[in-house]
Amino acid sequence: QVELAESGGGSVQAGGSLRLSCTASYKTYCMAWFRQTPGKEREGLAVISDRPPRYADSVKGRFTISLDDTKKTVFLEMNNLKPDDSGTYICAADVHIADCYAGSWPHIGDYWGNGTLVTVSS
Repeated sequence: QVELAESGGGSVQAGGSLRLSCTASYKTYCMAWFRQTPGKEREGLAVISDRPPRYADSVKGRFTISLDDTKKTVFLEMNNLKPDDSGTYICAADVHIADCYAGSWPHIGDYWGNGTLVTVSS
């Protein structure tokens, strides 16, 4: 069982930046960030493994995912935030390498954090 703990959410004005962190209790093949907003399906945003990160089109060029040296803490640097970026940001970890390398967003994530709330005001 991998436990995940997110931090770094908060409120920011449009155009601002936030940095989210998530620490896993064990190292896994990849870690990812998802976003959940009321009435919408959970949206995959970014995933990182030992291969180049993958991003959703909605955040490409604005968000950057990275890992620390232990590979157990993942960061999401969010710049030029928009009101549509508001939501609960949830960290995920996956222990299946195939999902990490080429899996579609619904297949990524064996373990999940509780989420951290991000609110972007206009």
